[in-house]
Amino acid sequence: MSNSSSISHFLLLALADTRQLQLLHFCLLLGISLASLLGNSLIISAIACSHHLHMPMFFFLLNLALSDLGSICTTVPKAMHNSLWDTRNISYTGCAAQLFFFMFFFSAEYFLLTIMCYDRYVSICKPLHYGTLLGSRACAHMAAAAWASAFLNALLHTANTFSLPLCHGNALGQFFCEIPQILKLSCSNSYIRKFGPLISSAFLVFGCFVFIVFSYVQIFRAVLSIPSEQGRNKAFSTCLPHLTVVSLFLSTGTFAYFKSPSISSPTLDLALSVLYSVVPPALNPLIYSLRNKELKAAVRRLRCWDIAHSSGKSEIVIKLCSVQLWPVGHEEKLSVPLSTTSF
Repeated sequence: MSNSSSISHFLLLALADTRQLQLLHFCLLLGISLASLLGNSLIISAIACSHHLHMPMFFFLLNLALSDLGSICTTVPKAMHNSLWDTRNISYTGCAAQLFFFMFFFSAEYFLLTIMCYDRYVSICKPLHYGTLLGSRACAHMAAAAWASAFLNALLHTANTFSLPLCHGNALGQFFCEIPQILKLSCSNSYIRKFGPLISSAFLVFGCFVFIVFSYVQIFRAVLSIPSEQGRNKAFSTCLPHLTVVSLFLSTGTFAYFKSPSISSPTLDLALSVLYSVVPPALNPLIYSLRNKELKAAVRRLRCWDIAHSSGKSEIVIKLCSVQLWPVGHEEKLSVPLSTTSF
């Protein structure tokens, strides 16, 4: 038995027992993290460098990519280090920092997804008021509110969790520091201190969920009233990536945190934690880029820009790239020198 003052480190859950499986897990985590870093970095660079993507939808998508980058960099590197060096240790301070940043980016992603739902609602249900309701200042304020709320939420949970007395050892049943696992080590009899912040967060999550459901009900009603099939397909295509990401994020995260203890097991907990903490940051760029023609074109244009800078034949490179990037009727752009081409 020990108390929190005597705990200098925690023991994380080992992903595997044999050395071969540990190296396999290291390679898998490395591949997922590289895919996430590459995909989200491409989205951030494409949106930042393409002036025609400086719109509310892509502004919020850039913020979402930033939260995905932060999330994957918070949990995966330590798990990779432990798998590679066959260790389970994480310091007390490191565990607190990991918990804070994970809650920060996890909350920010959920708030940003809620704001992006509002963006889709306004663009489809109130298109004439889109410029008024989602101006540049309004978008900046909403994004700032999402990040500030996530910071306060993470600070509240981290301070409350590590202020509880811990007297049930220091072994965590997870590969990263997670609130439910740390609460299992607590010997506090105060249910308000242990579960009060979790209950308040549950109400916040439920409120955002109700808002998302209500928004999509209105969106589907507006889309179904569009007379042309082409218009309905276009409206659905703008909502499908967001709806897919929200469904993946909410289903895995909600089930992981609010499932019944009777069905809990180390294997299930580990699988769910990977699904909601590691997989979404890697899949989100793929989901958004597959269904968004403007984003795919911007990524191609960014790639061609890099090729052009590394080649002395700038006009030839632009011509090859422009076959896929610009529509018919804009062939005059092919002969413009690289230094004067507007991207």
